Amino acid sequence: MDKRIGHAGLASRVMTAAQAAELIDPGMTIGMSGFTGAGYPKAVPKALADRMMATQGHGDPFRVRVLTGASTAPELDGALARADGIDMRLPYQSDPELRARINRGEMDYLDIHLSHVAQYAWFGFFGKLDLAVIEATAILPDGSLLPSSSVGNNKTWLDLADKVIIEVNHWQPLEMDGMHDIYYGTALPPHRRPIPLIKPDDRIGEPYLRCDPDKVIAVVETHAPDRNSAFAPIDETSKRIAGHLIEFFRHEIAKGRLSPQLLPLQSGVGNIANAVLAGLQEGGFSGLTAYTEVIQDCMLDLLANGVVSVASATSFSLSPVGIERFLADIEFFRKRIILRTQEISNHPELVRRLGCIAMNGMVEADIYGNVNSTHVAGTSIINGIGGSGDFARNGFLSCFLTPSTAKNGAISCLVPMVSHVDHTEHDVSVLVTEQGLADLRGLSPRQRAKVVIEHCAHPTYRPLLQDYFERALHSSRGKHTPHLLAEALAWHERFLETGDMRPK
Repeated sequence: MDKRIGHAGLASRVMTAAQAAELIDPGMTIGMSGFTGAGYPKAVPKALADRMMATQGHGDPFRVRVLTGASTAPELDGALARADGIDMRLPYQSDPELRARINRGEMDYLDIHLSHVAQYAWFGFFGKLDLAVIEATAILPDGSLLPSSSVGNNKTWLDLADKVIIEVNHWQPLEMDGMHDIYYGTALPPHRRPIPLIKPDDRIGEPYLRCDPDKVIAVVETHAPDRNSAFAPIDETSKRIAGHLIEFFRHEIAKGRLSPQLLPLQSGVGNIANAVLAGLQEGGFSGLTAYTEVIQDCMLDLLANGVVSVASATSFSLSPVGIERFLADIEFFRKRIILRTQEISNHPELVRRLGCIAMNGMVEADIYGNVNSTHVAGTSIINGIGGSGDFARNGFLSCFLTPSTAKNGAISCLVPMVSHVDHTEHDVSVLVTEQGLADLRGLSPRQRAKVVIEHCAHPTYRPLLQDYFERALHSSRGKHTPHLLAEALAWHERFLETGDMRPK
């Protein structure tokens, strides 16, 4: 392609971001591109935020409903939140200003499974979609779009929206052409058919996003990078967590429950996830595959070294160093990375069919295996459930990972009862901390409590958990899942009152 806007009619609709923002009305429901800080519109949301603040300065409220793929960046979530311009947001977020407004009750937030977003939109659960604001790498002569560094829910937004604004980002490399796989075979019940994907490297769709040129009301050209925060160095705690999990994989191979190539890997974003991926390389694994949501720096390492042969995802989540590496060897990675819509990357049917090994972080777990991955003290949202539930409920193995303590030991990440439940005990196979690993498969609640306390709890809190469990065994009315209801959340109350879960 020798130019970024190949459609003559759409080339005539190029305008500034400020002009495009003038086409957005208060009260609109807007589907925006973006997933974990990649592929989000960079210019129009900031221009819209400026317009909102100017309008509100005259006493006129200006808010919109914002739907995305996942988290975006300060130019989108942060700008609109600071302008008090978001009435409702879904499905996942990470911006500090946005989070603060949610937790102060100043805006509504819907925390839902990522695999549900597209189908709920199609079902009409969110009402009419007025506008889609989508970043693209280029517009082809027929009006279709070369996607950028994330796909997310862009297909759904383009299909359902009454109007479309396209940001063509010249920073996104044209060499990504051929990396995307956009599946158009989904349908509404009762007319659904099996999705024809049986291996992570299967291509079942098209390389481009279909876009009706008649819907497009503006095209804005940009040249701006994705949010590319550097990852923190992998610390000793993360290495120990990764080591326990790698040792567990070896045990499962020895027992014949896993092959040396394991099963398709899914990993959440962050330090621990990167440590696990690095551990697979150090452990001598090869011929692995990944069917996950995001491509992180360590996944590039595994692809380059042949540890992983192919990685399927819906987005990148790379550091500045990772971006440089990807761009320097994009021809190599284009043959080994497939970016799909998130309704396919997170589809429960496919996760179960492929038998994914799910590895995700958590805030806390209780002694019976229930997991909280979203809330502090049961009331304050952090980021959201994301796609962890899609993989936890349907994967071959569901592993949740965390350090055993937080805030210099003031918080235990293993508690008598979680303050908020995202993943019930029924969906959790393995808990891992730097202290050890608890294999919960095939265990009753009381058996689970014993292995969680023994293998995962920090030595400071282990006696406290053991004391709670033993007293609950003798005092609670029910012996199946023993609890002392008056004390079950006392650790959280103590932290809120004193700043420390440990008794004085």
